[in-house]
Amino acid sequence: RCAATGRWAVADGEALLRLGSFASLFALFAAMEYWRPFRVAPRQRWLANLGLLVIASALLRLLFPLAATGVALWAQQRGWGLMNAVDSALWWRELVGVVVLDLAIYWQHRLFHRLPWLWRLHRVHHADTAVDVSTGLRFHPLEFLLSMLIKVSVIIALGIAPLAVLVFELLLNGCAMFNHSNIALSSRWERRARRLLITPTLHRIHHSRRREESQRNYGFSVPYWDWLFGSYCARSADGDDGVVLGLPAAKQYPSRLSLLLWLPFHRDQRGTEEELQ
Repeated sequence: RCAATGRWAVADGEALLRLGSFASLFALFAAMEYWRPFRVAPRQRWLANLGLLVIASALLRLLFPLAATGVALWAQQRGWGLMNAVDSALWWRELVGVVVLDLAIYWQHRLFHRLPWLWRLHRVHHADTAVDVSTGLRFHPLEFLLSMLIKVSVIIALGIAPLAVLVFELLLNGCAMFNHSNIALSSRWERRARRLLITPTLHRIHHSRRREESQRNYGFSVPYWDWLFGSYCARSADGDDGVVLGLPAAKQYPSRLSLLLWLPFHRDQRGTEEELQ
């Protein structure tokens, strides 16, 4: 009973910490977009984008009440997973856990671009014809659930430490909002930042309507996985200012919450095959 109470406390603490981090960073990036926007991004889309997040968060809370950090603690208490079989005092366990989770998210992202049934979910994210901080939260609720299932499977199989999971969740949340943000960085800061992070300019290439560019820059945090696995693209063929955003197919979908929820199941999927070829 005490262990169960501890896991619930961890889950509630993680939820509060993530909510505080999310609200603070969202407000920061939204303010930076207002004062130094890269291009015009209509904010009427925010209602649908944030609506997807609210629905997904409710489903995750219902189906994964312990959240990712609580699952990690649960696995640790049982000694499950590869890293739980080694000395828990080793300092590098947390660092390795964060790196492994980031690598898993990179390959998960690539998989969602390759398998048609996964792409139907992920194209809700790419159907946004403008990219700003709200786009970093715009994922179909079923994609959120599948992502969590993949994440907790990796956590349990490898025995990733709870602290590593918490740090990774905070970093992923912050980086996703940053690299989707509609912020105009100076060329000097852009050159410096992209050595360490996926910048808005780099990730904007991933949202290009050009199919060959939408299959690049899969990373959410650092550019090193894209460098290592040959998916890095430093500049769009249309130039940084000329990237046209949205789905490669001619038909674009309006940003209404009800339509975005229905989009993966819509009968008109003619563009899906073209987007994956």
